[in-house]
Amino acid sequence: MEKLIIEGGRPLYGEVRISGAKNAALPLMAATLLAPGKHILRNMPDLRDTRTFVRLMENLGVKSERTGDVLLLDTTNLLHTEAPYELVKTMRASVLVLGPLLARFGKAKVSLPGGCAIGARPINFHIMGLERLGVTCKLEGGYVDASIDGPMLGNVIYFDIPSVTGTENLLMAAVLAEGTTVLKNAAREPEIGNLVDMLTGMGARIEGKDTDKLTIHGVSRLIPADCSIIPDRIETGTYLIAIAASGGAGTVTNCNPSHLPSLLEKLRGVGLKITETETTVSVGWFDQEDKQRVIESVDIKTMPYPGYPTDLQAQFMALMALSSDTCVVNETIFENRFMHVAELHRMGAKIRIDGHFAVVTGQGLDGLNGAPVMATDLRASSSLVIAGLAASGRSEISRIYHLERGYENLVDKLTRLGAKVWKEQE
Repeated sequence: MEKLIIEGGRPLYGEVRISGAKNAALPLMAATLLAPGKHILRNMPDLRDTRTFVRLMENLGVKSERTGDVLLLDTTNLLHTEAPYELVKTMRASVLVLGPLLARFGKAKVSLPGGCAIGARPINFHIMGLERLGVTCKLEGGYVDASIDGPMLGNVIYFDIPSVTGTENLLMAAVLAEGTTVLKNAAREPEIGNLVDMLTGMGARIEGKDTDKLTIHGVSRLIPADCSIIPDRIETGTYLIAIAASGGAGTVTNCNPSHLPSLLEKLRGVGLKITETETTVSVGWFDQEDKQRVIESVDIKTMPYPGYPTDLQAQFMALMALSSDTCVVNETIFENRFMHVAELHRMGAKIRIDGHFAVVTGQGLDGLNGAPVMATDLRASSSLVIAGLAASGRSEISRIYHLERGYENLVDKLTRLGAKVWKEQE
């Protein structure tokens, strides 16, 4: 097992190119199951999670071939319709094969994904919606065993709470259903818009992209896809926050600033100068020579898109540990998403937890010190990296396999920005 070593206190400068979005790549891979043939997915990130999903697809009988950032998936001859626990347990997004397998074959058996470090994230929305389409779902032996006699029939499905994977699964199921399906209070993250574009290119008829009401008019068949994965907005935000916390200045390229409205507004509130184009964001302090620069304290509240992303909460908290005052972080999405706080404490941060609230008392620019810490989940890991970059002295982050689930070439990208960071064996 590897650990990450960071020699902190070095401002980051330069450019960093953003990879394809993990949270878009996984449902797009699942969507290829809807139509037999050779599908081409471009801008595919090379991550632990995408490699795991490819193994899941291969287990179903899909043939894969990767050249650079282009992934070819041949779904012509599938062997079976079961996603086993051995693969699903390592990545909750594996449940996304449920909808497309049902749409194409009328049956699917998918292992329940189980618990998660940051919260329960149940799949009741998926099952409820599928039953509204006429599917019979049985929960037996840790599996969802789903089937339907005849075609799925369109219906109106309402989400009590917007669910990203629930919206994606039911969207994929409904495109081949008879009649019209309406998803109300649907999630509207950019990754769902990417899936809508892919399905539309395959011949699906979908109205309401980027809104909370998706209307799907079922079609009888789809054709193979050739589409690109959108840039990763969470990776974009992570690097922007890292550059800010280090006291440097830089430009994030191959990104989409319109996907991060709430973060960019918060960073402006912190005191940063933000410059946007259609595909880049530049960030820096107004006076780079001012040794007395102050990081203003800003409250955040995580919300469904377009609100502040829960996946950037931990990273922003690391920045606020360096601020000049006190701020409040309100986590409304996941119940256990403050697991990074104990590790930030080890680095000198002052944070008090009260239920879904974290009160961060900023310690100023010199408030963090290097320390050995342990990653607990993907986004918590990146908050420790940010803290390590800004801290004085050396930090050692263990269990970095969490980082490799969602950040492509992290060490190389940080090194090119001027960080002193490398991997060692535990």
